[in-house]
Amino acid sequence: MSRKKTDLLQGTLDLMILQTLGSMGHQHGWGIARRIEQVSEDALFLNQGTIYPALVRLEQQGWIRSEWGVSENNRRAKFFEITRSGRRQLEKRTEKWLTISATMSRLLGRPE
Repeated sequence: MSRKKTDLLQGTLDLMILQTLGSMGHQHGWGIARRIEQVSEDALFLNQGTIYPALVRLEQQGWIRSEWGVSENNRRAKFFEITRSGRRQLEKRTEKWLTISATMSRLLGRPE
């Protein structure tokens, strides 16, 4: 059975990662990807080639930080957490997304 891949709008993956870390706290990359898939009710599928470049980019921007640790499977894993700057960015991007979403709903004639 193949999964249908849903295209992500530019910037939405960053917002999803920031929200996941903001709500769940310290997580490794695989856990972040699985949580996003779970919340999307499997409408999204994030492979390593999608999630890890985004994590690197967010870390370079100072919105998340990482440290090595041991996963629940007793494997070495890189864990990520949101920074204060990342929380501010999450708040800004959430407001922007809600505005865009409400506008699109009105344009498409659908209730918000």
